Amino acid sequence: MTISEPATGRTPLKEADAEANRQLTTLEGWRRFAAGPPSPPVLLPPAELDGLSPVEQALYDEDRLDHHARMLVVATSFVEKTVVCGRRLVLLNRHAISARRGLMVSGLPGTGKTSALTQLGLAHELLDRARHPNVADRIPVLYITVPPAATARMIAAEFARFLGLPVRARSNMTDIIEAVVGVCTDTRTGLVLVDEIHNVSQVTRAGAEVSDTLKYFSERLPATFAYAGINLETSELLAGTRGAQIASRFTLVPTRPFPYGAEWKGLVATMEQTLLLHDHPPGSLVKLDRYLHRRTDGMIGALSHAIRGAAIDAILTGTERITKTSLDAIELDHAAETSASPLKNATRQ
Repeated sequence: MTISEPATGRTPLKEADAEANRQLTTLEGWRRFAAGPPSPPVLLPPAELDGLSPVEQALYDEDRLDHHARMLVVATSFVEKTVVCGRRLVLLNRHAISARRGLMVSGLPGTGKTSALTQLGLAHELLDRARHPNVADRIPVLYITVPPAATARMIAAEFARFLGLPVRARSNMTDIIEAVVGVCTDTRTGLVLVDEIHNVSQVTRAGAEVSDTLKYFSERLPATFAYAGINLETSELLAGTRGAQIASRFTLVPTRPFPYGAEWKGLVATMEQTLLLHDHPPGSLVKLDRYLHRRTDGMIGALSHAIRGAAIDAILTGTERITKTSLDAIELDHAAETSASPLKNATRQ
């Protein structure tokens, strides 16, 4: 929204509908994601800024707040490795009749697993669109998340929900699966992304049935499956015979916290370049890159949260700049806050 639009253009109902449509677990939400984020607002020069009315100023600030609220995806080495590995598997599976190989993205929370998974999906989606321009009935990517305590029917329903297929209380598993397979086959689905896969436990009956359902989908659909989850190497997903089958067919790409080095400095510099603040000295955030590494333990999720949160505070308070003090004021996740070393604590005092 620009400042030229009337303030009455925003309504709670429209905002709620828009938020629902942004969910990646629906086809419309995924397509909105694939279309890319809106262009960032233009940072006005002082003369134009002083000429804004109170309403125009409020809308201008709201656009900047919305810009900083969006999660920035940076092409890190981990994201690039995930995309390259995933694209390779898609190509290798192109003519496979069975036993297609898949991808597992694993790591600690906040290390960018979901971002890497969705960037793989985005790369596949955009390539498919380029190859088949002006063809609206293709669904090259399907994205779901595994709910906690999921059952096999819940997983099948997640597939159907993404596609917009109705799932009624009387619908049985066979009906749901056949409908999903039919639509995915007709629309040439080539990549299935399954997030939060660590919620599947092979040691429980329900978890084993979920695993079997995913395996059945992978056998029925001519698609490459990519999973993302927390510490999959040691999770119950790979337990037992079913887990051994997954381990033998899936390539694992691990992610870890970033060490303090050139790539970390590049991350901080890239995020600083996206700031839309009127009184933020360029390069001042880069000078805090070592502090930011200690503060976040090298977690890209915590880094993004700290910088975006401090930028939002800078607009709300009118300071229009990010400082070490304002970064200190941003509460991070519990893991980042409680894993502090004595040296890390010293830098925050």
